[in-house]
Amino acid sequence: MRKVSTIKIGANLQQIRKSNGYTQEKLAEKIEVSVRYISDIEQDRAKPSYEVLIRICNLFGITLDQIFSEYLSAEKNKKLEYSLAGYEKLSREDKKTIEYLIMYFNKQ
Repeated sequence: MRKVSTIKIGANLQQIRKSNGYTQEKLAEKIEVSVRYISDIEQDRAKPSYEVLIRICNLFGITLDQIFSEYLSAEKNKKLEYSLAGYEKLSREDKKTIEYLIMYFNKQ
């Protein structure tokens, strides 16, 4: 858990955006803000409003704790969550391959 004096979530938001296959342009369009604003948020030059955070959460099907995870005392494996964020968008064949690999490695 990080020191709470300066909260920076830009890198987390960028990771979430990229893991969902979104460009800054596509995200800005979907949540009705400017591309410059998205860029400023990801570079920690601007802080997103509550409204923007809610739009992002709703768009990607995540919760605020996933954005602020490194500042919260609850322990979670956020890398795993980010990696799985795009799972639902995969083809049926790709999902089966991943499931097979998980079963294979769990037997090891």
